[in-house]
Amino acid sequence: MATKVAKVGVKKEGGCLYFVDKQGDISCAKMARGNKKGGAAKKVAKVGVKKQSGFLYFIDKQGDISCAKMVRGGKKKKAAKKVAKKK
Repeated sequence: MATKVAKVGVKKEGGCLYFVDKQGDISCAKMARGNKKGGAAKKVAKVGVKKQSGFLYFIDKQGDISCAKMVRGGKKKKAAKKVAKKK
């Protein structure tokens, strides 16, 4: 489950991708659609959240910063069987 790290209350616009950047602030970038290229990222809010490794930081539905523990590993994949070709 995710836990709230900081209450910011950012209002999201359509067509933009919101993310937590390396400094722990909220940034926004225009999404690429069709033949149009995406825009450069711009800061929306200065928060300064200290990130820990092994956690995923994201903007939740309320516009706040939340984090969840990343799941590593999982199920091992079975090796593919070799099929002999008939002559």
